[in-house]
Amino acid sequence: MDLTGKHALITGGGTGIGLAIAVALRGAGAQVTITGRRADVLEGAARAHDLHPLVMDVKDEASIVNGVAAAVEARGPVQICVPNAGIADGRALHKMDLAFWRNMMATNLDGAFLTIRECMTSMHQTDWGRVIAISSIAGLRGLKGAPCYTASKHAMIGLIRSLAADYVKKPYTFNAICPAYVDTDIVPDNIDRIMTRTGMSKEDATKLIVDANPHGRLIAPEEVAEAALWLCNDASGSVNGQAIQIAGGEF
Repeated sequence: MDLTGKHALITGGGTGIGLAIAVALRGAGAQVTITGRRADVLEGAARAHDLHPLVMDVKDEASIVNGVAAAVEARGPVQICVPNAGIADGRALHKMDLAFWRNMMATNLDGAFLTIRECMTSMHQTDWGRVIAISSIAGLRGLKGAPCYTASKHAMIGLIRSLAADYVKKPYTFNAICPAYVDTDIVPDNIDRIMTRTGMSKEDATKLIVDANPHGRLIAPEEVAEAALWLCNDASGSVNGQAIQIAGGEF
């Protein structure tokens, strides 16, 4: 695959799944802008992998508008848009206040919407484009103990499917990737929350998360990245409006 001349923008691209996708796209020749809130993390990743760092907060509309505009001015229209930035936190309904709900939605859903909207402004100038949203297996089923997170990821898939319908006659595709538990920094954070909430040992809390994946192991970020790379293939142009599971046998 040759993505030379294509500009990709990935939110939350300094670590984890976002960085793995950035590295894969750069390896295929794309110019890749990675965004996030931590300049030091972005700059380290950029130096290591020949990427372009951009400090941008997906909860701030002005930050997204200005950030995407700056990336487009520097590297041309965004033709591969990857709304990946998100947070994962579980909280029971009766323990959830409106601030928790709004923060989750602002990050996971509003951030994806605004990123896609701004990237599409430049993508319209081209004759080829891919939008690849990073949802979750929680976007396809109810995740026990995490109704807010689940709702945000379901909504992301709804957004993608609607956009796919809107642009079905255009040379752009819209798909979501839905991983189960991936070996990123989110996992240790979740382990800590489980230990605090239940009193489990670290070993037992880790086993609980790993065993939630049917194949009994954490998914490598590179496995998700390979799916994203495949969606950028010219031969994947008829794959549109899909929620693709990378979940170790989840049905």
